[in-house]
Amino acid sequence: MIERLRPLLAQWTLLAPVLAAVLLILTWGRDLPGVVVALATLILACAVLAAVHHAEVVALRVGEPFGSLVLAVAVTVIEVALIVTLMADGGGKSATLARDTVFAAVMITCNGVVGLSLLVASLRHGTAIFNSEGTGAALSTVATLATLSLVLPTFTTTKPGPEFTSVQLTFAAVSSLILYGLFVATQTVRHRDYFLPITRQGDPITAEVHADPPSTRTALMSLGLLTLALVGVVGLAKGVSPTIESGVDAAGLPHAVVGVIIALMVLLPETIAAVRAARRDRVQTSLNLALGSAMASIGLTIPAVALASLWLSGPLVLGLGNTHMVLLALTVVVGALTIVPGRATPLQGGVHLVLLAAYLELAINP
Repeated sequence: MIERLRPLLAQWTLLAPVLAAVLLILTWGRDLPGVVVALATLILACAVLAAVHHAEVVALRVGEPFGSLVLAVAVTVIEVALIVTLMADGGGKSATLARDTVFAAVMITCNGVVGLSLLVASLRHGTAIFNSEGTGAALSTVATLATLSLVLPTFTTTKPGPEFTSVQLTFAAVSSLILYGLFVATQTVRHRDYFLPITRQGDPITAEVHADPPSTRTALMSLGLLTLALVGVVGLAKGVSPTIESGVDAAGLPHAVVGVIIALMVLLPETIAAVRAARRDRVQTSLNLALGSAMASIGLTIPAVALASLWLSGPLVLGLGNTHMVLLALTVVVGALTIVPGRATPLQGGVHLVLLAAYLELAINP
């Protein structure tokens, strides 16, 4: 019996996305008992690891920075679908869902993923080396998108409350798409070398020397399984979210904590992929994943919720409060100081992780 199971266990990266999709179909739209929630959480974790594996296969085939872009966009597109779905089902509590989820994604990626990657790389290799030109361009785009979409609504006066008018929301949505499109063109066409991992001497690494790229067929299969795994991850996260909401309410925590927990689960594949790249001294790949995910989260979510607001009832609150604006400003300043030298020590990684810890603490105790 064990001998028969070994081939199946060896192919867990193929089975996990399928199991996640099957469980998602069987549980969609239903109230889940505790046993099913536990099973869904287990399969969700397996699907996350499978997603990371298949993302690395695709990245190895298409090369950097396309590989990081594939994972970042794939996760974000499905995350946007999750946000819109939850907004449609959430009633009054959904007014701040897009803001909370997007800001959580920005803080987790710009502080958590960046900090963890820098810490792992610098502890393992002495210093973390990356291209400051490409990373700086990414950070400036993230800062602009976050300010236009999440800060300005707090200060506009045409509409009461931290909300945009229809015209202002349209401007923010169009601006987000334009900036994201310009960045992708810069990253993949005109200045692709700015986003390639570099050697200790500062030369771009154009190809991995330790592994042969997979065949086109294998890469396409991994791309399909990556998509299936991410659908399963986000869908199962939505399925267990009522249990999370009940636990958060029972603990007397703010409702925004739900968005933080869901964002942590959804961004887990990118976090693992970024840390793996940092261990291989490919810090630029880690930063491409982190900042690209933050950028895609804003650049795709804001246009999507702007479109969804045409048929969704209720207000759409996008403006951040004072505490979160301070954290965002500090994140941008610290990020700029980290990026300018093009290298980092464990200190920079620790500073970013402390900023993430401060955000999580203030989310629990505002």
